[in-house]
Amino acid sequence: MLDKNSHIPIYIQIEEIIKQRIYLNEYKIGETIPSERELSIQFDVSRMTVRQSITNLVNTGLLYREKGRGTYVANPKLEQPLQGLTSFTEDMRARGMEPSSKVLRFEKIVPPMDIANDLLLEHGEEVFFVVRIRSADSKPMAIERTYIPVKIYPDLDEKKITGSLYALIETHFQRKIGNAIQQMEAAIVTKEDSKLLQINHTAPVLIIKRTSYLADGVPFELVRSTYRADRYKFISEIQR
Repeated sequence: MLDKNSHIPIYIQIEEIIKQRIYLNEYKIGETIPSERELSIQFDVSRMTVRQSITNLVNTGLLYREKGRGTYVANPKLEQPLQGLTSFTEDMRARGMEPSSKVLRFEKIVPPMDIANDLLLEHGEEVFFVVRIRSADSKPMAIERTYIPVKIYPDLDEKKITGSLYALIETHFQRKIGNAIQQMEAAIVTKEDSKLLQINHTAPVLIIKRTSYLADGVPFELVRSTYRADRYKFISEIQR
């Protein structure tokens, strides 16, 4: 219950009550919470106060709004540590989720110059270009656009690429993976990717570019991944 005599601001108290109702499953994931008007009557406060509480919870990712429909309880975001080099498949299985992939495109191409430079390719050398939707428990999480040098894995085919590329390299091709260089930025999803990820066309996404290397320093993969920002967050431990 609210304590209007407390030194804790009313909007923060309302936030904590809503959080508790979510944790107790009174407000269920994927379902709407009561409207601002209903909550303002329930708490006997102004709609402006309720709106501030809800906006803060939306900004933290606990709730999300759909225009004209209401405010919903969001799925908890998956945390991806920035330490260690793991595949999407390994990440999802470590969380007790079932990973899956759908290959949308698989072909040989001569890559753009910037891709060729990152992969240390000579002019005209080909790569396998693979576009996959990566899902966890059948829910789309990311779109990966991957470039793999043909000269390193000439017998790669679409069937082999449906699972973990890292596992394929280490088990089938008997090559040891060394390290990777990764860049990250925020963006607004493209119209094409919004349909594939089943999100609003104005939704934020995380763009990850990763160049991975074998233990001998040879680059074997460049992947540009688009992650749903409402389902994924990256964490890191920083020491002084």
